[in-house]
Amino acid sequence: MKSTIEIKKILQAASVEELPEFIAAYASDERQGVRKLAETAAKRLAALEKERARIETLRRYEEQYSEYEYICGVDEVGRGPLAGPVVAGAVILPKGCRILYINDSKQLSEKKREELYDVITGQAAAWAVGCVSPERIDEINILQATYEAMRQAVGRLRPVPDLLLNDAVQIPGISIPQVPVIKGDAKSITIGAASIVAKVTRDRMMQQYDKTYPEYGFAENKGYGSREHIEALQKHGPTPIHRRSFIRNFVAT
Repeated sequence: MKSTIEIKKILQAASVEELPEFIAAYASDERQGVRKLAETAAKRLAALEKERARIETLRRYEEQYSEYEYICGVDEVGRGPLAGPVVAGAVILPKGCRILYINDSKQLSEKKREELYDVITGQAAAWAVGCVSPERIDEINILQATYEAMRQAVGRLRPVPDLLLNDAVQIPGISIPQVPVIKGDAKSITIGAASIVAKVTRDRMMQQYDKTYPEYGFAENKGYGSREHIEALQKHGPTPIHRRSFIRNFVAT
């Protein structure tokens, strides 16, 4: 007879497919500790089934427009920060793709975003990012800069998408059919994937900027207007990556 410790190790190493067999084998075990392990396995299986059901709801737009071969999700990150670029992500997932745990990037931990970034970019039929600098943001305003970043990202995709699912906006200057989806990063698996790619890309950029400008805490605040960031801005003045049109209320520009 296997010990409780041995059974625990079996559970820790078990794949999802092996959980039903594990539960059947140990749910009625005479040992309370082993029965609790079976309960843990059952909870894990139930959580997985719940996640699978959630992902199916995130595929409703992809199913609704399934006649299109290459459906591209588009989203941006970085409209609100005082510093750094605005970044857009564009992702085409394979037909029938069901990457678990995709969601609005803001609802995910940094660790989970990083994990999903690797899965998404590894499985995507195509993906790309667009990036517009602080200088350009000051020149044309943040809305137009966001559109520009989105056009960059979409324009870099091969194959070329035949439908865009956008988070909330209609992108001007693109002839591809578009479907704006309000809060789309939490309603569409492809828009959610694009939001994760954009967020991870921009966060990594801000972490690199932190090495050049360590006083501002860019690795933590990602350029957003935290109290520490504003205090550093007032003490040290703006860096080349600050958006002059965004910081006028805090420092002279």
